[in-house]
Amino acid sequence: MATVGIFLPAFGFVALSRPLLPRPRRSPVLSALLDGVNVASLALMAVVTWQLARTALVDGLTIALALTSEVLLFRFRTNSAWLVLGGAVVGLAARALGLT
Repeated sequence: MATVGIFLPAFGFVALSRPLLPRPRRSPVLSALLDGVNVASLALMAVVTWQLARTALVDGLTIALALTSEVLLFRFRTNSAWLVLGGAVVGLAARALGLT
């Protein structure tokens, strides 16, 4: 429910604003403003990704798990649900073996 509460309004705003965007896009000033907002949002996502990576990748196991997931995702197009499940299994196994 929390995920729905966080993301649903954003999807709603995008759906509602989609028909309204072609007109402002014809204006050079508003088009530049919208481009700036896009760049700012990408920069924000990059900074948050960097901070999350610094917090989450704390030992060899988490780094190996992240690299393995990256290869499986980008090379083999593995569904992210399987990656989450695999990460949970590896985490539980590491905890059971006393590795964490």
